[in-house]
Amino acid sequence: MSAGGYDAVVLAGGAARRLDGADKPGLSVGGRALLDRVLSACADARRTVVVGPRRPTVRPVHWVREEPPGGGPLAALDAGLREVTAPVVLVLSADLPFLTADTVGALRAGLAEGGTEGVLLTDASGREQPLVAAYRAEPLRRELALLATEHGRLGGLPLRLLTTELSIGRLHHPSASFDCDTWEDLSAARARIREHGHVLDEWISAVKAELGIDLDVDTAALLDLARDAAHGVARPAAPLTTFLVGYAAAQRGGGPEELAEATRKAVALAARWADETGTPGQSAG
Repeated sequence: MSAGGYDAVVLAGGAARRLDGADKPGLSVGGRALLDRVLSACADARRTVVVGPRRPTVRPVHWVREEPPGGGPLAALDAGLREVTAPVVLVLSADLPFLTADTVGALRAGLAEGGTEGVLLTDASGREQPLVAAYRAEPLRRELALLATEHGRLGGLPLRLLTTELSIGRLHHPSASFDCDTWEDLSAARARIREHGHVLDEWISAVKAELGIDLDVDTAALLDLARDAAHGVARPAAPLTTFLVGYAAAQRGGGPEELAEATRKAVALAARWADETGTPGQSAG
């Protein structure tokens, strides 16, 4: 583990009253549980602690419960912080459908460069989101201890007290800070990932997560291949060819280079195949 690493604390409890008491972290967007989407965004954390009831997750995590159970975000955060040791801690709620690894990286970079005790996201309305943030662990622990001393407890205290005395930097990111507090929010998130500009990337991410693979996919190259196979050979050739390309890449090690090489060969074959549809003896050039 590098000295520049971080730990993550994900808050996955709460009563979800505006969702009629549903298990909010387990609700799906794009076929993936909200909690799993958040865990994927912080997959490079040295240690990930999830505060809340145990449930199946996309990767191994360490589970704890706040005291008392249902005691609110500050009590949950305190329980999570007791289980991490890195100097930087990423603090996240479990209902962020559009959080990405790039945004996590931006929060960490902002903390490293800004000289503050924390960097958090602001949402579309400019409201601060303390549960989408990177903090220096020691000032965060200190602030929680002071709040517990002042109020005699952390359970039931409002989240806004957390950052009152901390020096905070802010990053405006309406999509990554979007959380699913209501059924309307959930419906909006499900609709958004099916929009034309998002659906392919979302689908590929979902498939990779489902299959347990981590591979950079050159979407444009594969779509070009599917188009060439469909037009130059026959429409059913498109899905069959892309399947065979993936299989061939896997047989040769399954890395990006193998996938790119298999795609290149299949594209060339599709071009040669299409050329044969011309008049015999006619130059393809």
